[in-house]
Amino acid sequence: MTPSCVEWTFHAGEWRLRIEAHAPGVFRLRCGPLAWLEPGKPTLRAQRQADMLLARHEAVGEMECLARETGGWRLVQGEAGLEVGGSEPGLRLFRGDECIARALLPIPSAGSGSGRWPLAWALGPDEGVYGLGESLGALDRRGARLVSDAPADRCLPLAWSPRGWGAYVNTLNRVEHDLQADGAYTVEAWGEGLDLFLFVGDPSEILNQYTALTGRAGQPNLWPMGVWLDQAPGQSAESSLQQIRSLRSQGMALDALVLAEPAILGFQADKPVFEWSGRIPDWRGFVAQAAELDIHLAGACIPGVLQGTSLFEEWADRGWLLCDAEGEPWLCPGTPASGGQPFGLLDLTHRDAARLWTERHMQAVEEGLEAPVCQAQFDLPDETEARGGETGAVLRSAYPHLARRALFDAVAGPRTPQEGVLLSRDLFPGVQRFAWQQGPAVDNDWQGYAATLRAALSVGNGGVAVQTHRLGNAGRPTDAMTPELYLRWLAMGVFSANFSFQGLPALMPDAFDADTRALVAHWLQWRYRLLPYVAGIIDDAVRTGLPVQRSMAQAYPADPDAHVWDTQYLLGPALLVAPVMQAGGVTEVYLPKGDAWWDLNTGWRYEGGTRWTVRPGLDTLPVFGREGHMLCLGPTAQHTGEINSARILEEVWMFGMPEHNPVVMRNKIRVMQMQGSSYIKGLEGLRILPSEGLEVKRRGAEVRISRAR
Repeated sequence: MTPSCVEWTFHAGEWRLRIEAHAPGVFRLRCGPLAWLEPGKPTLRAQRQADMLLARHEAVGEMECLARETGGWRLVQGEAGLEVGGSEPGLRLFRGDECIARALLPIPSAGSGSGRWPLAWALGPDEGVYGLGESLGALDRRGARLVSDAPADRCLPLAWSPRGWGAYVNTLNRVEHDLQADGAYTVEAWGEGLDLFLFVGDPSEILNQYTALTGRAGQPNLWPMGVWLDQAPGQSAESSLQQIRSLRSQGMALDALVLAEPAILGFQADKPVFEWSGRIPDWRGFVAQAAELDIHLAGACIPGVLQGTSLFEEWADRGWLLCDAEGEPWLCPGTPASGGQPFGLLDLTHRDAARLWTERHMQAVEEGLEAPVCQAQFDLPDETEARGGETGAVLRSAYPHLARRALFDAVAGPRTPQEGVLLSRDLFPGVQRFAWQQGPAVDNDWQGYAATLRAALSVGNGGVAVQTHRLGNAGRPTDAMTPELYLRWLAMGVFSANFSFQGLPALMPDAFDADTRALVAHWLQWRYRLLPYVAGIIDDAVRTGLPVQRSMAQAYPADPDAHVWDTQYLLGPALLVAPVMQAGGVTEVYLPKGDAWWDLNTGWRYEGGTRWTVRPGLDTLPVFGREGHMLCLGPTAQHTGEINSARILEEVWMFGMPEHNPVVMRNKIRVMQMQGSSYIKGLEGLRILPSEGLEVKRRGAEVRISRAR
């Protein structure tokens, strides 16, 4: 026993149960053979896999170990406690004196060779379990069964409960999550030993500790937070540029164009050199035209080489491609990015292959492709093998991580600080380290609109800070996309991490009447005014790991009434957004307990714990400011290139007496509390909008807010 670690021996001293105080409120439990726990000098392969999972390996906490009179031990660090053994078998997590979770951990017998570790959590009748990846339905994962390495399950490794506990199995191997039985959550982890992290705290504290442990994304540039346009399949480059010009001529803002699949670039047939797709014959000319419009370009790539080319044969001989059981290159049967053509996957565990792929994309970035788009989560057969020996679930989990890492090195590696985005739908352990996560392709109806919102909230519950939305789907019928639905969907996208228009003419603003187009321009002005706040939330996520769109269960764990409202959310810490989710313009809003709320549309103040019926017009969205916070707004613009980063702020809206530092890009202003008044510094030249009952006095760059007398 040490101040940070306690260890038990069993199976004649050949096995260990080791528990560390890994960080405040975090216990790390490892159990297995001593040779697994202490393998001597780790291999390079083992170290690389460990680094994929953990950004911080060292334990930084301390705890006290107390023997209990009834048997067993209690490990304590602050308010967090973990009891092991005794008259009641298993593990028991405590928050203060309250037992918040119980679990059974049957330990395999020595030499059984089962390689499976079952862990059974007992759940209360109304206890929800959140996280575990993307869900298009309920955010509470009760009733689901998920397999970590099954791409269709869209699984992430973190699970937590509003009661104040969280769990993460630290492995690239298979983990099965079964929440189908009443009152139970069963986890079965595969591997020689079990490596389990247990968290104690509110969900926000759990996400903070989890992302500090496993890694966070860096701060991107400002332009990715502007509006995007996804090119429609088969659409020409000139047609997309014309759509952009049409939007701009109508006062509609836009910053980025995502070129449609197939891949915009790929390896030449006989050389390890990229060439641009022939569907844009003059790439340099196209980049120049986009630059004149201040448009940033994104496009798809594939981590492989097409079958039937001499380069495919050369790299197969060199061992640069993933292999099947016979040692032959494993063939991907074709994807939209490859134009349906089969291709071999680059073995990204091979450093030379990964370095080449990164270097080629660095060159593509220099030539105008600012954000690669790559889907690299393949359902690889168990017998598929990488040069490093990875197979099965480990390879299925590791491969999309390696692809994302290589692309991030290309777009952000040369820059200090590292800034850049790459787009992908892949979900895997450690995905939260990389911006930007794409949302699902859904139907063009009210159910699809709700699904994309729930998808973003569910991955946020799993530690992903940013997931974007598509305003419709070019691959599905558009008959149900009415002007009302289009504007409600757009308003939600404006008050989110981000969204993209779809280039299909039936889903562009020009498909609708003049009144609808005027409202589209209205909402896009709101988007660019919100950029200082949205950029501040993303900057905050770099430090805290909290998502941009926060579910009610995550933000208000102590208010069970709020948890059922799974299509309203906090946008950062200051705004409660309640999108209209059905036709007719009537919706209900629940204002959570513990805070008072200010209606952005009327300026009225409401107490928390109340429920209201509202009838917002198509030019409004139910948004409420959280008392004690502020909303920082910038100027309107048609693209982020028009925004002066030195004067990004234009207005500050206050919701009652300021008590918290405002969320704003690069933390340009701050609040100080003195003698019942608030002093805000850094607001010179800004318009201050006080809430009712407050008095504002300006002195240079300092503003004093106090109660009106």
